[in-house]
Amino acid sequence: MGRRRKKGRPVSGWLILDKPHDMGSTEAVSKCRWLFQAQKAGHGGTLDPLATGVLPIAFGEATKTVPYIMDAQKRYRFTAKWGSSTKTDDAEGEVIATSDMRPAVADIETVLERFTGEIEQIPPQFSAIKVGGERAYDIARDGEEVKLDPRRIVVHELVIVDTPSADETVFEAATGKGAYVRALVRDMAKALGTEGHVSSLRRLAVGPFRAEDGVTIDQLEGLSLLEDRDAALTPIAEALVHLPQASIDGPQAEKLRRGQAAVVAPPVAKGVRGERAGVIEDVLAVCHDEPVAICELDGLKLKPGRVFNL
Repeated sequence: MGRRRKKGRPVSGWLILDKPHDMGSTEAVSKCRWLFQAQKAGHGGTLDPLATGVLPIAFGEATKTVPYIMDAQKRYRFTAKWGSSTKTDDAEGEVIATSDMRPAVADIETVLERFTGEIEQIPPQFSAIKVGGERAYDIARDGEEVKLDPRRIVVHELVIVDTPSADETVFEAATGKGAYVRALVRDMAKALGTEGHVSSLRRLAVGPFRAEDGVTIDQLEGLSLLEDRDAALTPIAEALVHLPQASIDGPQAEKLRRGQAAVVAPPVAKGVRGERAGVIEDVLAVCHDEPVAICELDGLKLKPGRVFNL
């Protein structure tokens, strides 16, 4: 029996989607996959339905680079609403506690340092984390209490950017993998002796992908030709700009594509290695500006890990 033919087009690349309000990440990926008629799609980090902003969507061979975007730094702008906490830690959930206390800007600034750097955070009960094979938000929606273990996360930057009223403070934050803005606001409110939740959230960047370079679903729907939609895609290599690159020729590229090691010239290896010794992981092999494979460099040998079939 022959191999079953995949449905859709073998399109590859990253879509920097500016996700709309009130749409889940899975729904957004499905919608965009349909718009591009793509065989394969995935995303580079869940974004809450009530949040807007950068949702990187990978098509085809770009899905092989998803882990590098998942691990990338993320930047958010968000509004903390003081005086009430909710079940979901955002404006979607029902209010579960209130407080008359409204923190002054000076008081908020005194706690920012406690929530910057490497900190411990308990994720929200309404999150996509799996507990016993189930998503935490599914368990929470059934009315059961979800017990999640604290995690070590990194908050690279946390600053106040606006104070629209005594009830609201607008922040910007740069975080590492696994950080929840909703939990950050929840915990800051507790530290300030009040209640709080996220009333608005926008993701400004994920790694090299920026909101100002994003495209909306409405804009994509306004393009009738698939070729025009394809033009909105970002090349795969853009997700890997932080990796050291090794320039190779055609015969070396063919070896890597066959899963074989390729030997590079000493100057190429030196350019990748610098002063580092031993095996160098996550090296991007490039032939004529086209990504060929993510490799490890062992001596003068490039050994392929993820190979791109472009």
